[in-house]
Amino acid sequence: YDMEMKERIALHRVQRESAGYDWQTLEEAQGLPELLQQLGGDQASQPAPMVLVDCLTLWLSNVLLAAGEDGEAASRAAINELAAAVEQYPGQLVIVTNEVGDGIVPEYPLGRLYRDLSGVMNQRIARLCDEVFLVTAGIPVELKQLEYKL
Repeated sequence: YDMEMKERIALHRVQRESAGYDWQTLEEAQGLPELLQQLGGDQASQPAPMVLVDCLTLWLSNVLLAAGEDGEAASRAAINELAAAVEQYPGQLVIVTNEVGDGIVPEYPLGRLYRDLSGVMNQRIARLCDEVFLVTAGIPVELKQLEYKL
C-alpha cells in the first residue's frame, strides 16, 4: 500500500517476465483458498495447473490486518481454509513462506501474534506437503528427510 512496495512489485513483475518463463500471474491478497479451489476446478475438462504461491506469510499478514480486532480468530479460520484447499488441490503446488520465528521476539502484541500464527500456518501446511525445503544463503535443505520420527 506504499510507494516502495509498489516499486518492488513492479520490479518483480519485470524480472519475472524477462526471465522467459510462461507464467500466468494471479494476485490474490486474501482469497487464496478460494483461488486454489477455483484453479483445481473441473478435472474432467483439463488438469489443474501447477501453482506457485508466493508467499504465505504475506497472505497471512493481509488476512490478519484486514480482520481488525477479530484478527486471531479470523486468521486461524483462514489458515484452516487454506490447509483444506492445499490438501484437496489436485495439481502440483509450490508454496513459498517465510520463517519468522527464528529472530527476536517482536516488541508489540500484533507482531507476536503474527509470528505465532505464521508458525501455526507453516507447520500445518508443511505437514500436508511431500517435501519441505528451508533455503538459507541460497542453499536448499530438504527438511522432511531430516525429520526425527518418534
